[in-house]
Amino acid sequence: MTAAAPRFAVISGEQVQQVLHGRESEIQELIEAVYGLHGQGGTMNPPSYFLRFPDRPSARIIALPASLGGPLRTDGIKWISSFPENTRSGLPRASAVLILNDPDTGYPYACLEGSLISATRTASSAALAADRLSRGRARPRRVGFVGTGLIARHIHTHLTATGWEFDETGVYDLSADSTDGFRGYLERSGTKGRITAHDSAEHLIRGSDLVVFATVAAKPHIHDVSWFEHHPLVLHVSLRDLAPEILLDSANYVDDIEHCLKADTSPHLAEQLTGGRDFIDGTLDDVSTGRVVVPDDRTVVFSPFGLGVLDLAVGRYVHDELARRGDLHVVDGFFDELRRHG
Repeated sequence: MTAAAPRFAVISGEQVQQVLHGRESEIQELIEAVYGLHGQGGTMNPPSYFLRFPDRPSARIIALPASLGGPLRTDGIKWISSFPENTRSGLPRASAVLILNDPDTGYPYACLEGSLISATRTASSAALAADRLSRGRARPRRVGFVGTGLIARHIHTHLTATGWEFDETGVYDLSADSTDGFRGYLERSGTKGRITAHDSAEHLIRGSDLVVFATVAAKPHIHDVSWFEHHPLVLHVSLRDLAPEILLDSANYVDDIEHCLKADTSPHLAEQLTGGRDFIDGTLDDVSTGRVVVPDDRTVVFSPFGLGVLDLAVGRYVHDELARRGDLHVVDGFFDELRRHG
């Protein structure tokens, strides 16, 4: 009996955008479910692999292999590049593709434009963390963004689409053009409350109850613990902004401990400084399930390394929705050598 020839679809960024637009709450539920599955051992998420370039020290390409169980069972890999110099010409820093593999045959069945999927899962994870980590403490009314690029925009979109409203939105970036561009986005999107462009990271942090770091920093540039004496909630999405001393003075939550404490992230530097991991208070799934309780009298920092299984889940969601609509672009004859003996 001859098996049917595997199909291979190519899914454009435009199609990804069409499927995900306006689905922020639904995607957040999906992300939380995947965190739960991951916490129960229903995924495989091996270490990410970094391709670095001696002649381009700021650039890297990262491979995130993963396997997802449960209702969205699939295997795959995200191949995502980070070239910060792109922003000088107006291009986004990151570009990516996501490959989905059939878990029964191993054949890849889809290639998706991956940067929007990556930004979506990152933003959805951040918005989920803001909600779960702020329960039991005063809900933040002043949000501040350190770094005002594409990821910051997506995080703001996911926050507002899932019920957040702020009296003030602060912005700070080393690039005045980026600050102006992000402020323009906020105004066009009908952001409520006051929009304030700060002249320093210190002023923004001291004036915010919820601080979002979405920079391209390669090493800590925020060192003063006193800037956080009002105990804000910090979404440390870019992972390398905070000096270890700030983490050691805070309650710390991550998406996955083994993944986060590597590659010279701020939590990794804190581990190297102290020789242990006692400063980690738990994972976001620990918080969501009530296994740990978030304190209301300390700065709270969420440092997500980013899990490939989240990309798989969002990618599978997009693929299945397009298949349901009959809108998959299948490449006929993509697999040509299908007879073992010719």
